[in-house]
Amino acid sequence: MQVPLQITFKEVSHSDAVEARIRERVERLDQFYPRIISCRVVVSKTNRHHHTGNLFAIHIDLRVPGEEISVSRDTGLNKAHKDIYVAIRDAFDAIKRGLEDYARRLRRDIKTLEKPPRGHVLRLVRDDGGFGFIQTEDGREIYFNSKSVLNGQYEQLQVGMEVRFSEESGEKGPQASTVELVSSHRLGNFQALQPESEH
Repeated sequence: MQVPLQITFKEVSHSDAVEARIRERVERLDQFYPRIISCRVVVSKTNRHHHTGNLFAIHIDLRVPGEEISVSRDTGLNKAHKDIYVAIRDAFDAIKRGLEDYARRLRRDIKTLEKPPRGHVLRLVRDDGGFGFIQTEDGREIYFNSKSVLNGQYEQLQVGMEVRFSEESGEKGPQASTVELVSSHRLGNFQALQPESEH
């Protein structure tokens, strides 16, 4: 964590044992998601609830890149929160769920931003159902068949054209599961690199 943990006891006597439990739970969060910027925990007591008596309220503010996750465990009717350790457990379970949701969203956003790799059509074989090879930007050869070319554009492909593709493992090595034509213009000065291996 970039900023030291902040624990505040509000209208509640400070307790080393309670502080130790909070620090332990924060450490677990930090292990789960090491990019936490800061964490602020406020321990207080509420006496607004006539039926349940005084309950402990735990408020947690967690700052992560681009977002703040907050949870307040002041669940008026939860009598279990007369026990401060139960209130702490419930609050940290809730904040961990929020952190998990954030991490999932972040992974999804990153995946969406990742662009499929590009390459150029290296060779085309029009018989046998049609297939070809893409030369990747790092000089590898990727096999594809005509059915993997999106929008039925296999017949429009020519050597030197730029394509986007999704790579997967095939029976004979890497192959493109999908191939998308980026531009219908051939790259005039396209020089095919020597293939690393013959297919």
